Amino acid sequence: MSGQGFGFGLGKLKEIQQAVMKAKEIEQGAKALQEELEEMRITGQSSNGLVKVTISGNQEPHDVEIDPAALEGGAEILADLVLAAIQDAYSISSATMKDRMEQLTGGLGLPGGLGL
Repeated sequence: MSGQGFGFGLGKLKEIQQAVMKAKEIEQGAKALQEELEEMRITGQSSNGLVKVTISGNQEPHDVEIDPAALEGGAEILADLVLAAIQDAYSISSATMKDRMEQLTGGLGLPGGLGL
């Protein structure tokens, strides 16, 4: 039994140290990314451009712009235009967040279906 130890040698210890260092790098990067997303402004718009919605990278709403011409179609049309602008902003924001997270965690081989 002598010389068996716990089943891992210096090579495994070095791998563990590298993994811990990488985790710390990701943690720091995640904090910076969070700050970046809070400051980021993303604008989505209706297909005709009459309604624009601006949200942060964290998908917090910040501004809504409605062209007076959008009011001519009545409340139902206006609601559709606002919804389309929100969906556009959300889609852009989600793609941006996913891209930034992939940059942050690149090379780690994390599963792709994490919904990020």
